[in-house]
Amino acid sequence: MEILTWTYLLVGLSFALYIGIAIWTRAGSTKEFYVAGGGVSPLANGMATAADWMSAASFISMAGIISFAGYDGSVYLMGWTGGYVLLALLLAPYLRKFGKFTVPDFVGDRYYSHTARIVAVICALFISFTYVAGQMRGVGIVFSRYLEVPIEWGVVIGMVIVFFYAVMGGMKGITYTQVAQYCVLIFAYMVPAIFISMQLTGNPIPQLGLGGSLADGTPLLDKLDGVLSELGFAQYTSGRKGLTDMLMITLALMVGTAGLPHVIVRFFTVPRVKDARLSAGYALVFIAILYTTAPAIAAFGIYNTIESTSEKSIDALPDWISTWEKTGLISVNDKNGDKKVQYLANSEENELNIDRDIMVLASPEIAKLPNWVVGLVAAGAMAAALSTAAGLLLVISTSVSRDLVKTFKPEISEKKELRIARLAAAGAVILAGYFGVNPPGFVAQVVAFAFGLAAASFFPVIILGIFSTRMNKEGAIAGMLSGLVFTLIYIIYFKFISPETNSEEFWWFGISPEGIGSLGMMINFLVCFGVSKITPPPPNQVQEMIQEIRIPRGAGKASDH
Repeated sequence: MEILTWTYLLVGLSFALYIGIAIWTRAGSTKEFYVAGGGVSPLANGMATAADWMSAASFISMAGIISFAGYDGSVYLMGWTGGYVLLALLLAPYLRKFGKFTVPDFVGDRYYSHTARIVAVICALFISFTYVAGQMRGVGIVFSRYLEVPIEWGVVIGMVIVFFYAVMGGMKGITYTQVAQYCVLIFAYMVPAIFISMQLTGNPIPQLGLGGSLADGTPLLDKLDGVLSELGFAQYTSGRKGLTDMLMITLALMVGTAGLPHVIVRFFTVPRVKDARLSAGYALVFIAILYTTAPAIAAFGIYNTIESTSEKSIDALPDWISTWEKTGLISVNDKNGDKKVQYLANSEENELNIDRDIMVLASPEIAKLPNWVVGLVAAGAMAAALSTAAGLLLVISTSVSRDLVKTFKPEISEKKELRIARLAAAGAVILAGYFGVNPPGFVAQVVAFAFGLAAASFFPVIILGIFSTRMNKEGAIAGMLSGLVFTLIYIIYFKFISPETNSEEFWWFGISPEGIGSLGMMINFLVCFGVSKITPPPPNQVQEMIQEIRIPRGAGKASDH
């Protein structure tokens, strides 16, 4: 069968499965809509968390970044992996024991303030909209390639599908849909990696293939270093980023992970605190399968790309080039008129431009794998993007219906609250679709901004809320606002207002917009400490509550208010 036929078949079957699960598990109460009724098993929650966590940035973009940036791209790998460990060990069990549905719920009750809750809602909305824009971009890339439509139409199609099953099922539907999506995405990621590793190195384990040798006995990484150096690029195993920026991006991704509302809420869906710890452990194992494979896919992908294109006659270019050219994500321009493709570091002489977000999706075609593998990767990419988009949309709808509307109208009926949540999700889909069509960067870069915002706003007030009895509402409000505003202004300035100055010579202390969330977090911590020192301590009952949630006993059932 042709690639398009396989793609329609595999993507269609996976979508039928997701939508069927959404209808079967349709939420009938606010508790089912927000936290799946609090009855999800640790194993299922671990798989759902892994799918929620491994977004389009992980599946589509991370290996693409590493392919083109080499060592510099490893910040995403280290930051996201380390961040999940931090979340699982330091925050998840305590937040689960606290027993609220959302991060703004925690902030509002811990800091005994409606104002603090509203500020937390604003932070959650900024983070979630930034993050979901990256997912919609990923959805658009997949649809534009495999349905052969412009990327704008790809985003619109994805919007409709996400809206249907996220709004129908709420957290209950999303949880069980994400279990299925994890199975699809991990299978789709590993199959081509195993195929290509066997082709290049003879080793069926991609992680070992990365350190293996090619058929002529040359180590793969040594060969890559040599080829890229000849073309004028930095060696694959070396980097150009400054040490400060590397550290700050890694830190922002790590602590940003621990403040992501759509991941934190997953730990409220299990029955007990013990289950929250267990599901975090399961999720880490499931996540590690993909994350340890990404560097191998990155190296295989860039090696095969160079081998199949550089110095080749334009008339003899492989079919995958012309296929991806239709999406606008690859362009070939014979600048010197010699009818050959020059792939060079010098932008004035380079004749082949490849969007890094296509590397994982195009790898099976580049490596000439069977057509069914290409269709499988398309289904996996859709699963990755849609699973995270659905979780983020739920955070947005919950923030609006529960943390805003119910704060001001506590007497609102459950039925009306559910209706408002679904309307909020609809509005969020439309706005996310706009940013998917007009993104401020490539997928993983957009997602990195969301992590920076989470690091600068939520992480300090959550960690201090759990481990400091002296931290009060004034400190929390001032800290969240200062961290969020500083980080937003920095990102907006360099990405939108003055993009021509977005280089190391103009950055503060050599920190890029992707890493500035770390500085925003430090500002947040300083403001929190400073303001809380000169304002009254929290009430005694709040201090006793903080001591209670740190005792590793009890289930801490999720409450409805």
